[in-house]
Amino acid sequence: MVVWLTMFAVVLIDRILKLYIQGHFVPGQSLVLIPKVFHITYVLNPGAAFGLMSGQTWIFIVTAVIVILGVIWAQRKLTDPSLVLRLALGMIAGGALGNLYDRVKWGLVVDYLDFRVWPFVFNFADSMIVIGVGLLLLTLYLKEYRGHSQDEAQ
Repeated sequence: MVVWLTMFAVVLIDRILKLYIQGHFVPGQSLVLIPKVFHITYVLNPGAAFGLMSGQTWIFIVTAVIVILGVIWAQRKLTDPSLVLRLALGMIAGGALGNLYDRVKWGLVVDYLDFRVWPFVFNFADSMIVIGVGLLLLTLYLKEYRGHSQDEAQ
C-alpha cells in the first residue's frame, strides 16, 4: 500500500506544481528566489534529463512504461517489509508517471527547478526519480552489507 500511496502523492504534487508553473509563467520566464542560487524557470524540455536525446519522445514513453511495470512487478514480489524500499519504489514510479503524462500530452516535459549551481532545469518528478533510485540503491547496499556481516560473524 505504501508504494501506491507514495506514487499517487508524487504524481499529485507533480501535476499541481506543473499546472501552477504553466498557469503563471510563460516559457523562458524566470523568478529569482535566491539570487545566483535558485530560480523558478519555466522550460519545455523535449529531451531526457539535461535535454539529452531531444525529440526522441517515443523512447522516453517506452522507458517510463517499462519502469512503471517494473515497479508494479517488484512491489508484488516484495517480501522485504522495509518502508524505505517501498517509498523508493513509489517515488520512482510516481516520478516516471508524472513525466510520462507530460510526454504523452505535450510531447515534452515541463521543467522549472533552476539551481544556478547546476547547469540544467528539472522538475519535482525528476527529483523523485533520482531520490528514489538513491534510496533503492542504498537500501539494497545496506541489505547486502548486513548479509555479509552476518555471514562473517558465523
